[in-house]
Amino acid sequence: MALSDWIRTTLEEGLRPAALSVVDESHQHAGHAGWREGGETHFRLDVVSAAFEGKSRVERHRIVNALLADAFTRGLHALALRARTPEEAGRDPA
Repeated sequence: MALSDWIRTTLEEGLRPAALSVVDESHQHAGHAGWREGGETHFRLDVVSAAFEGKSRVERHRIVNALLADAFTRGLHALALRARTPEEAGRDPA
């Protein structure tokens, strides 16, 4: 299974997101630390989940990082993350 698919499945199972975007940005990091041929080293995630309600930004990131801990052993080098509640996403769709 591709790492992007594994990330998507893991987050869907762990957070039941209302919306989820998983974007492989590895091509933007060619030649930089952690990059490797074939990509799947640098991802940008936008996760909208009720599981984030009442949680600080740091707590939200910790939840996602805990769910994806195994991804780093599978080759993930960097993760850019936007974690919002459904209410926040409704106010700021961009």
